[in-house]
Amino acid sequence: MREITYAEAIREALSEEMRSDDSIVFIGEDIGIYGGAFGVSKGMLAEFGPERVRDTPISETAIVGCGVGAAMAGLRPVVEIMFSDFLAVAMDQVVNQAAKARFQFGGQFTVPLVIRAPSGSGTGAAEQHSQSLEAWFVHTPGIKVVTPSTPADAKGLLKTAIRDANPVLFLEQKLLYRVKGEVPEGDYSIPFGQAAVRREGKDVAVVSYGRMVGRCLEAAALVAAEGIETEVIDLRTLAPLDRDSIVRAAKKCGRVLVVHEACQTGGVGGEIVATIVDSEAFFYLDAPVRRCCGQDTPIPYNRNLEDSVVPQTAGIAEALRGLCGRKS
Repeated sequence: MREITYAEAIREALSEEMRSDDSIVFIGEDIGIYGGAFGVSKGMLAEFGPERVRDTPISETAIVGCGVGAAMAGLRPVVEIMFSDFLAVAMDQVVNQAAKARFQFGGQFTVPLVIRAPSGSGTGAAEQHSQSLEAWFVHTPGIKVVTPSTPADAKGLLKTAIRDANPVLFLEQKLLYRVKGEVPEGDYSIPFGQAAVRREGKDVAVVSYGRMVGRCLEAAALVAAEGIETEVIDLRTLAPLDRDSIVRAAKKCGRVLVVHEACQTGGVGGEIVATIVDSEAFFYLDAPVRRCCGQDTPIPYNRNLEDSVVPQTAGIAEALRGLCGRKS
């Protein structure tokens, strides 16, 4: 199977959907002539023209608000926010308008809106361009939250998002854009709410999403040499959350580590832990469920400090050893 980058997979999904449905429009800052802040939309302006690939002013409030209105009026907009941190500027449009319109109007309107947003740390972009804010939106009923970890998932999940009748927040970890992986050609989609088992194991389960899935796989390979077999669960979507897969992995392994780069306090990891301890999986546990998450601090500009506040492969491996009663 051919290999393409995560960014190319996103562009391919969006372009294929726009070719098949004239109601899809793409809106955002510098997505046209410039090709997007991370190069995702290069060439799309030339193919689809300025009516469907629309550069906007620097106003996230206007961008998301325009998307909500266009969706309610019958279009299927995909809006790009240059950094997910800037969603803070458009919180009213996201959580009070997009997420609630269908409920508020008793189903008279739908909001088939996709909000694409680069997320997370790792580029040295400092505290206002490096956050992982997914928990804000998981806490908001009415919006779906998607966090693909591979190019193949990025394409399949974006197609599902574009075809959905409800608003979807599609978070793309910035360091994944240049990662290559096998991606099927042609049309395919991946259902929301279905986690993927990236590695089979029996001793301890790791539950993660986004960029951290790759680091969890690296950590699992390290501890495998020491006799610890780790199961790695990639959630893929956070809302809806595949609780059945989380419970199944906990029952199978008896030990669970939750990993994400967002701050630990108030993060999605707490909901994952609660899912386990509120289920029959609690009675299968051989150790308390542990979290390996970002520190509760703004992301530093200094690269070494930045690395120190988000989980690294070595730290995940050490947490796995600790859960299994091993010493490094």
